[in-house]
Amino acid sequence: MRTLSFRTIVAAAVGLATVLAGTPTYSQTQGMERRQDRRMDRHDARDTRQEGRQEGRAVKQECKEGDDSRAECRQEKRNTKQDAREQARDIKRND
Repeated sequence: MRTLSFRTIVAAAVGLATVLAGTPTYSQTQGMERRQDRRMDRHDARDTRQEGRQEGRAVKQECKEGDDSRAECRQEKRNTKQDAREQARDIKRND
């Protein structure tokens, strides 16, 4: 039975390392960037809806301090929140 010399083993290892070093590696799989973009769009849409909620609360509070009825104040808040939802949908559609 033949045994391989140390030099042969080292030469083979260096050759294999050279081949592997020349192979392109990818840090992200295909479609990963698209998923990250969608994730950011969802995050932006969620932020938009949250801002709409906060703005709706402020609108209702201002309305209550005025002479408007409770129903009118609720409607103003509802419209404010609905506008924010629509903006959030537009953010996600632009994907």
